[in-house]
Amino acid sequence: MPNIKSAIKRVRTNETAEARNISQKNDMRSAVKHAKAAIAENADNKQELVRVAVKKVDKTAQANLIHNNKADRIKSQLMSADK
Repeated sequence: MPNIKSAIKRVRTNETAEARNISQKNDMRSAVKHAKAAIAENADNKQELVRVAVKKVDKTAQANLIHNNKADRIKSQLMSADK
């Protein structure tokens, strides 16, 4: 545990940012899973779910939570599975 006031504040902000990042990554993963499930079941709303998943993947990559290449790979998998 840090003793310096600014270091204590930094620990607090790091914990907040970590929680936010984890939440955003979990949302992205859930959206991708829902989209893949909809594609597998050939659901009526699969286009909408794929669009939402791609948007969340882009947002996550933009925040540097995942690598850009990983984002491109996920989007490619969704698009090719949607055909």
